[in-house]
Amino acid sequence: MAQPSLDAFQVIADPSRRQMLKLLSKKSLTINALAENFDMSRPAVSKHINIMERAGFISIQGIGRERHCLLKQNGFNEVQEWINYFDSFWASKLKKLQMLLDKKSQS
Repeated sequence: MAQPSLDAFQVIADPSRRQMLKLLSKKSLTINALAENFDMSRPAVSKHINIMERAGFISIQGIGRERHCLLKQNGFNEVQEWINYFDSFWASKLKKLQMLLDKKSQS
């Protein structure tokens, strides 16, 4: 049975996952090292890791007997596109406002 696809915003909506992503932005961590930063069960941490991996925010790399979590760009692309859209939207609105104010001050 196929896993349902995850919206990037559903992934980052959870504060624990956001904190995990911040930790992984500093360096790759083993699953156990990542779990040590949270007051939750190891299965709960694994569930969060699985969600982030499925959504393309992290990858899991086996090094010896340990599994390392590495940050990936893919999951962040959807978030960045959304932010870019609204950056452009507001830049356009502010430019129109500036033009209106400039016209008004010249009158």
